[in-house]
Amino acid sequence: MTVLVAGWFSFEQMGATAGDLLVRDVACAWLDEARRSYAVATAPPLTGGVDWRTVEPSEYEQVVFVCGPLGNGPPVDAFLERFGHARLAGLNVSMLDPLEAWDPFDALWERDSSRTARPDLALLSTPSAVPVVGVVLVQPQQEYAAGMHALAEEAIERLLGSRELAAVRIDTRLDHNATGLRTPNEVASLIARMDAVVTTRLHGLVLALKRGVPALAIDPVAGGAKVLRQAQAIGWPVVYTADVLEDGELRIALEYCLTAEAQREAELAAQRGMRNLAAVRDEFIASLAG
Repeated sequence: MTVLVAGWFSFEQMGATAGDLLVRDVACAWLDEARRSYAVATAPPLTGGVDWRTVEPSEYEQVVFVCGPLGNGPPVDAFLERFGHARLAGLNVSMLDPLEAWDPFDALWERDSSRTARPDLALLSTPSAVPVVGVVLVQPQQEYAAGMHALAEEAIERLLGSRELAAVRIDTRLDHNATGLRTPNEVASLIARMDAVVTTRLHGLVLALKRGVPALAIDPVAGGAKVLRQAQAIGWPVVYTADVLEDGELRIALEYCLTAEAQREAELAAQRGMRNLAAVRDEFIASLAG
């Protein structure tokens, strides 16, 4: 007989969190260790499991409800009624009611209840590390008549959706910052912590390379304008223009930006740029003496 693993990820619009899913994975790993067959009850937008409302309840001799706050009410009451025949275990749940008032479980290893508290099982989870990619976009600029910002951003969204990664939106504009940043230091420090940056902004490119963060730059102006010119001036090769974008090529470019080789090239590009600027410094200071 099969065990049914359920949680808030089994119900639509019930706020399933990353923690819920990581604890689910811990529970499934334990079932694997015990050599027990199991199914996971999932609800959209999650996929890959079974719908507890349509499966045959008699196929499951045991139900494990994992993670999250749990009280006596909908939709849990309907779930418990449907699987009332099964042995019910609670794992890593926070019991909202005192146990003497409501405890539907045959076995309970709660996260916290009226009798005890335990460490959360997410401590035992082993999530895989994914790249953290900064996304630095420029708003449409009237001074560039050939601007193709929407096309560039659509390509970027397809790129970000093509693989698992953590996309961090970073706004460099400080008069009205969409991501809650207040100072240049905050912007620069956040960019410096990225594994790579995808950007349509000139300073998204420059601030990334300055800290050795590879940048996939897209000039949002057809034919290229200041972003393309800046990449060329620094000698950074991962730059495209919005009128010539190919999804496959962008995916290859992003994978390159996530390599140690690209990181070294980013550092070298920044160093070249700073060396070239030394003459500008000297000439500027000399001009003030005239």
